[in-house]
Amino acid sequence: MAKIRLFNFANQLCIEEAMIIWIPEFKYNAATVVFIVFASFVFLQFLYVLLIHQKLAFYKEQAITSETKFPPVSVIIAARNEEDNLYENLPSILSQDYPEFEVIVVNNQSIDDSGWLLNAYSRQFPNLRVVELGKNRHLRPGKKLPITLAIKAAKYEHFVLTDADCKPTSMNWLKLMASKFNDQKQIVIGYGPFTKTKGFVNRIIRFDTAWIGVNYLSMALAKVPYMGVGRNIAYTKSVFNSVNGFKSHYSISSGDDDLFIQEAAKKKNYTIQVDPDSYCYSPAAPNWTRWVYQKTRHYSTSGRYKKFKKYLLGIYPLTLVAMYGTFIPLLFFKEMIILSSVIFLFILLFKWWIQGRCFRQIKEKSFGNYFLFWDLFYAFLIPFLYYISERKKIYRW
Repeated sequence: MAKIRLFNFANQLCIEEAMIIWIPEFKYNAATVVFIVFASFVFLQFLYVLLIHQKLAFYKEQAITSETKFPPVSVIIAARNEEDNLYENLPSILSQDYPEFEVIVVNNQSIDDSGWLLNAYSRQFPNLRVVELGKNRHLRPGKKLPITLAIKAAKYEHFVLTDADCKPTSMNWLKLMASKFNDQKQIVIGYGPFTKTKGFVNRIIRFDTAWIGVNYLSMALAKVPYMGVGRNIAYTKSVFNSVNGFKSHYSISSGDDDLFIQEAAKKKNYTIQVDPDSYCYSPAAPNWTRWVYQKTRHYSTSGRYKKFKKYLLGIYPLTLVAMYGTFIPLLFFKEMIILSSVIFLFILLFKWWIQGRCFRQIKEKSFGNYFLFWDLFYAFLIPFLYYISERKKIYRW
């Protein structure tokens, strides 16, 4: 009996010592303060991923069935000096497997042979309509005016928009996008990745696109829509007219996708499409300089975002950097090393699991596998790009 009691006592001592090692004695000192701050940032990361990215991670796309309805659709493309891209990509759009559709190409002030090419295609494809927009120095740059003219010229209520340099991944692209329309859903937010080529810059650009895609698709599912991509988006004429088109932000060249979505996407009138056959691929910027210019143009709309959405978009990268920044000092406090390391490992594995699933949802598995590296790298890169960019108005197409 005495031996049993002695064994139980020794076992209890071991458990208590282990608890002391795992759970330190919290005192009012620097180590405790840093740990509390660190734990707060971990909790915010956990909450963000759980409430937002989890929506896309476990989203199940509905397949087209025999009962799926396909309304007549107008495909809209704004093109300026795009003869090569039109020659390469337009036939795959005009030949989509779809019951009834038209393709409207607005030839916006082109000085190349786009007009001649479109005229030739219109004789070959009866569903092609061309709207010519003559050169005029008083016209504002960007796609807003061409898109507005195309919408006014369209025969149908439902639109699917893409760019001249985009190519659908399949002949079912139009079916998959338009199949999402119903009496309640009047906006369909699609995904448009960039084509993979060699080089680290291309990899950065593709990750940037994939990560933005994960965010806007997840936030749409979380009932906080803030953008789509103009190269693969669909909406109705009723929705377009309900917000007076691009009137509220016509003064800036960008915003035909993000600012429009923020105005037009309300309550339950929007949905997403992530079937890989619904993607439209386009070539990435060929070099760092061109990509920075593109990012600068995109940043020109950020000042128009509502404060809540600005905070929601900013909280993730800020808490990510802060989490790493507070974890490193904890490694110098002996009593905090084990507990803080366990918490840190947990949040990394949790993020890797959920966000990795998000990348796999949009067929970007390679970024999901190495997400922990890209996540931290990107959190430093984007603020750097934001502040080095001139952030001035862009007057070019």
